[in-house]
Amino acid sequence: MKKDENLYHKGLRRYFAQASQQPHFFPTHLSILIALVQCCNYQDITLPFNVSRKKLMRFSRIKSVSTYHKNIRELKESGFIKYKPSWHPKLGSEMKLNIGLDKNF
Repeated sequence: MKKDENLYHKGLRRYFAQASQQPHFFPTHLSILIALVQCCNYQDITLPFNVSRKKLMRFSRIKSVSTYHKNIRELKESGFIKYKPSWHPKLGSEMKLNIGLDKNF
């Protein structure tokens, strides 16, 4: 495993460990985070990416639009994601995972 890949995996482990310890997070919060990681998997995880609500809801298995928006808002307020909404049906909203990939683990 390359040094950058090892940093990436450590950063993700720490990110999900912090998320799973949040007392107000439910499984839907974690499933959205996992869906976000899946959506940006082929890109640099430190960069913003565009994703549609429909795709995230499908990956995270969330059926309710209100639950989706509530969870996205709470993830944003907790600092786990940066979210810039877009009302363009094809472009999707801009998301960024706040994963610190610094070398101080």
